[in-house]
Amino acid sequence: MIQYALKCSNGHTFDSWFQSAAAYDKLASAGMVTCAVCGCSDVEKAIMTPRVRPARDAVKKATAPMPEAETIDVAAPAPDVEKVLAELRRKVEENSDYVGKEFASEARKIHLGDAPERAIYGEAKPEEAQALIDDGVPVAPLPFLPSRKTN
Repeated sequence: MIQYALKCSNGHTFDSWFQSAAAYDKLASAGMVTCAVCGCSDVEKAIMTPRVRPARDAVKKATAPMPEAETIDVAAPAPDVEKVLAELRRKVEENSDYVGKEFASEARKIHLGDAPERAIYGEAKPEEAQALIDDGVPVAPLPFLPSRKTN
């Protein structure tokens, strides 16, 4: 199988797979290769970057551990991620005021000086958070959901 970047006389570009280069030539000469956008049969190969696999020994060299370097297995989950997130959550909850769904309005009040400056966290809709960012209010998403207070 081979993939070609193609373009039609109307300027549309698209990709298509063929069984072989000879199969493309045969189909193109018979007018059976058509534009995927407009159906035009005046199609030609476009400039494309070839996909070249590295030699097998190059792959072995690239995956071999480097001398005097720490090897990190990126496929294995980091064992301390949950502990780090739990610690972050604990620090945020201990050092900030939970303002719930009033986060956007409270953050804006603090930014404008209409409320005392303090660390807060809470919940905001994506459009509310974007509006705060657009207005220059310093906010950042947290990598966890706030605990729901039941009382």
